[in-house]
Amino acid sequence: MNLRRCNIEIIGDMLRIGENGAGKTKIMYSANMSYSQLQKYLSFLISHDFIDRLEVGNPKVTYRVTEKGLALLKSIDTVLEVLEFRDDNY
Repeated sequence: MNLRRCNIEIIGDMLRIGENGAGKTKIMYSANMSYSQLQKYLSFLISHDFIDRLEVGNPKVTYRVTEKGLALLKSIDTVLEVLEFRDDNY
């Protein structure tokens, strides 16, 4: 059994964590990823307007999912459900 997550699963995890806003550390630990992975995926999600970077203090920064990101998350969940990735049957 392959326990590695695909890119889509990682993005879905990050979007779920950022629904209510989260900092880099929370995203990194909750999504079980390295700092370099976090940087790569966060950069992609921000550049495609799936996540917004919000400055809520000095120097605190929070990342929050956009409406476009919520639509993507819904699509990801649908695809994973159809492919049965959530049931670990792959």
